[in-house]
Amino acid sequence: MREFGLIGYPLKHAYSQIYFEEKFKNENIKDAKYTLFPISEISKLLNIIKSKDNLIGLNVTTPYKELVLPYLNEIDKSVLNIGTVNTIKIERNEKESKLIGYNTDIYGLRKTFEKVNLPQKTKALILGSGGSGKTVKFVLKELGIKSTTVSRNPKNLSELSYKNITESVIKHHNLIINASPVGMYPNIEKCPNISYEYIKDSHICFDLVYNPELTLFLKNCGDRGAKCINGFTMLYEQADRAWEIWNKD
Repeated sequence: MREFGLIGYPLKHAYSQIYFEEKFKNENIKDAKYTLFPISEISKLLNIIKSKDNLIGLNVTTPYKELVLPYLNEIDKSVLNIGTVNTIKIERNEKESKLIGYNTDIYGLRKTFEKVNLPQKTKALILGSGGSGKTVKFVLKELGIKSTTVSRNPKNLSELSYKNITESVIKHHNLIINASPVGMYPNIEKCPNISYEYIKDSHICFDLVYNPELTLFLKNCGDRGAKCINGFTMLYEQADRAWEIWNKD
């Protein structure tokens, strides 16, 4: 039985297991299972690799998308520009296991933006400077879209703090993306700390969070007339890309 899984901590918000189990059922894939590995420390990854001989691939989620890098033997070019990993392929022989890191979030984001009719001269405000925020910024740059990152602890002059998000900042950024975990289950009563009264019907608001489907961030933006997009398209697209990677020779 081939095994796949997800590492992260905690994993109460994870839809990946549901997604892959439905995929196995719908596509009559009987030789595969998907397991959650809620590890409290990234060093425990090595124990999983050693104890699970049939483990072929892993998805990686918060907080290990960057912390996992030292444990990899090889990284795909998709990782080089961002330094974050969300997919691991495990290649084994009689002597050793080789862990190869990929970033399929890039693919998922590209596919999401392809389905959104972004206006010309779009400018994006990225809420969150972690691994997901870096991935969003990279994909937007590929698409020729200028962006500004907002962080609780700005690392340089190009980043804004939340207290500096004025009416003018929101007005001049028509695409607002929550790339932070704020609002994710079980903390569904929380949302990024911005002034939602400045959101207009000309805004497009995208939340990478997919559980719940309608986050408080999206509800607040939608109440102001904005077009709202949740993280499901990105989730599905990146998961399908991971499946392709795990199953290619």
